[in-house]
Amino acid sequence: MSPRVVLVGPMGAGKTTVASLLGDAWDLPVRDTDADIETTTGREISDIFVESGEDHFRDLEAAAVAAALAEHDGVLALGGGAVLRPETRELLAGLPVVFLRVGLSDAVKRVGLGVGRPLLLGNVRARIKALLDERTPVYESVSAHTVDTDGRTADEVAAEVRRLLG
Repeated sequence: MSPRVVLVGPMGAGKTTVASLLGDAWDLPVRDTDADIETTTGREISDIFVESGEDHFRDLEAAAVAAALAEHDGVLALGGGAVLRPETRELLAGLPVVFLRVGLSDAVKRVGLGVGRPLLLGNVRARIKALLDERTPVYESVSAHTVDTDGRTADEVAAEVRRLLG
């Protein structure tokens, strides 16, 4: 069993929204590893970062992704930093992974002031740029397809994903 599609990309790319649209279109269940972590721990991700640190969160995230990849055959959206762990990248090999690429300007508009996003404390635009610069090559390396989201609605992005995956 493996997911029909795995969506990766930075915050603001629309992974959760597009996942929901794909689930509706394909009549498949949708799973989001960030939501899994919050459900399992009973804590918001921002609280986990503040109270337990990013390393602890990344451990929880790696476990949540491994479980979802083993158990879920629908549409799966991963948290923005999930691909940072080598073991997660190994698990994604050969799967239908789609990178939802978003540029700096659109990401900033979509994320807003970063409320509830612990990695964006401080200068939001500068932090998003740094994250995009650091993570884009990793997203590209694990993905079978890339879909640009800039200037497009979630419906348009979902339609392209459906076209690419048949």
